[in-house]
Amino acid sequence: MQASGSVKTVFGDAVTVDGKTIIPVARVAYAFHAGISPHKGEGEEQREGSRGGGGIHIRPVGVLEITKEETKFIPIDDRRKLAGALLIGLILGLWVGVRRSRD
Repeated sequence: MQASGSVKTVFGDAVTVDGKTIIPVARVAYAFHAGISPHKGEGEEQREGSRGGGGIHIRPVGVLEITKEETKFIPIDDRRKLAGALLIGLILGLWVGVRRSRD
C-alpha cells in the first residue's frame, strides 16, 4: 500500500509532445477494515479470531495539458455527454419503433 500511495499514483509520468506537457490524473481511494470475533466454547474450543484487510481503487479522471499559453484540465469521463448520447439513442430508437409499427 505504501508504494501505491505515491504522487505518481495520482499524477502519472509527464509526457512532452510538440510543446505540450501532458500529465495523467487519477482519483485514488483507500479502504480498510478490521474485526475481532470472540468464540465462546468449552475447553479448547475457547478462542478468538481477528481479521483485517484493505484495498485501493484507482480511476483515471483526465489529463493536465500544459503549454506556454495556458494550463487546462481535460476530463476523460464526461458523464453529461454520455447521458446525452444515451438519451438521444433512446429517443431515436422509440421514433424508429413507432414508424415501423405504423407501416
